[in-house]
Amino acid sequence: MSHTYPIADMLTRIRNALMARLEIIEVPHSNMKESILEVMTQEGFINGFRVVKRGAKKFIYVSLKYVDNNPVITEIKCFSKPGRRIYIGYDQIKRYTPGYGITILSTSKGIMSGGRALKEKIGGELICTVY
Repeated sequence: MSHTYPIADMLTRIRNALMARLEIIEVPHSNMKESILEVMTQEGFINGFRVVKRGAKKFIYVSLKYVDNNPVITEIKCFSKPGRRIYIGYDQIKRYTPGYGITILSTSKGIMSGGRALKEKIGGELICTVY
């Protein structure tokens, strides 16, 4: 597990699980991870997730989505890292065809998809793209 950037660790676990055709994966809980997974669920890239408390620790179980035995997510790319944060204005957000890809941003109004950030005309830290 990556102790320096848990978001990249979660995205890598998802990527590896998709290559191995796993249906459910477990990741350590954080509020930011939960928010990112909520956006991915709303946009239809994962089936959903649930938070489970085991002892003093919480974990997130992520249900991955497949169509005709092929993963819905073909690529996840992480951009911001602890040593190199990337911030973009709303005019720099890449527009994807609906259903084919999303940009996930951390804004002053919380974690949201690029489409929602465009509607609200706010930029933020570029976390990742999913397509």
